[in-house]
Amino acid sequence: MVKKSSQFTIDGVVIKRGERKRINIDMGSIYDFTDVKMPLEVIRGKKEGPTLFICSTIHGDEINGIEIVRRLLADEALKKISGTLIVIPIVNIFGFNDRSRYLPDGRDLNRCFPGLKNGSLTSQLAYKFRKEIVMKSDFGIDLHTGAFHRCNYPQIRADLSNEMNLELGIAFGAPVLIGSNVRDGSLRASVSQMNIPMILFEAGEALRFDEENIKMGVEGILNVMRKIGMIKGEVKKLSKKTFIAYSSSWVRATRSGIHTPHKNLGTHVTKGDILGEISNPFGDHKTLIKAHETGIIIGMSKLPLANKGDALFHIACDKIVKKRKSTNHMREHFSNVDPVNI
Repeated sequence: MVKKSSQFTIDGVVIKRGERKRINIDMGSIYDFTDVKMPLEVIRGKKEGPTLFICSTIHGDEINGIEIVRRLLADEALKKISGTLIVIPIVNIFGFNDRSRYLPDGRDLNRCFPGLKNGSLTSQLAYKFRKEIVMKSDFGIDLHTGAFHRCNYPQIRADLSNEMNLELGIAFGAPVLIGSNVRDGSLRASVSQMNIPMILFEAGEALRFDEENIKMGVEGILNVMRKIGMIKGEVKKLSKKTFIAYSSSWVRATRSGIHTPHKNLGTHVTKGDILGEISNPFGDHKTLIKAHETGIIIGMSKLPLANKGDALFHIACDKIVKKRKSTNHMREHFSNVDPVNI
């Protein structure tokens, strides 16, 4: 699996063994001709080993991953790595500068992979990222948060029908590991088609830093690096328990009004439990919001104002979902194990 080569280049820049370089990939310019560049750092160990890319802010307002990689790059463990580490703190530089999830053409980058060399602005960015980063890697970690006004409990999402994804997800050590099918146009889908193992770490909310999630992100990445032999040491246990989820779904508002949650992120709930309530501006005519499945709350809306149909609570459960290959594979793999206690 390891791509062995004495010469390693990104966007025409050569990085030799034992070197550490920062590169700015040209992404074009904005209206006033100001150049826009995607910053990244490459660390090549003196010894052979795998190539791992770590990227953040594919959605321009999901900035928690930026602080994760900033702290990772300052970690002493990176001074003696085997192989090559590629760190991209801000992939969607356009959206980041505009504090927006999207690019100026209104597209979601995570729905435009593998991209086109001469396509839309978003498609060109996807194409260049895949060509210069993904195609030169053996493994990947993608860092995300909840969307605007949503917060996510720390979790790993991956296609767990891929045995290596499963091993990387367990090694990372987040409290929840979700078998998640890939979406068309996503980075995970593109990487999966190339048979490159990749996991996605979700934690926190848009435009915010979350200290506990940042610490977990750094330690989780180091755990993965230990797992694949890039740094020495044993994988560290970050959570007392890891909940293995086979599916997830949102509980939605059954009416419009002001939403008051009764449960927090990470809470284990039973089907029928009261999650929150919706009432009018006077506080009466209350409607209870109840759990439709037994599982754990991995995401929730942070906005008290709710319209009928709005997503309020995201619940992950260990229920088998038919027609999902990864689900059946996971069930077989853990047939003799209590998922909550892994």
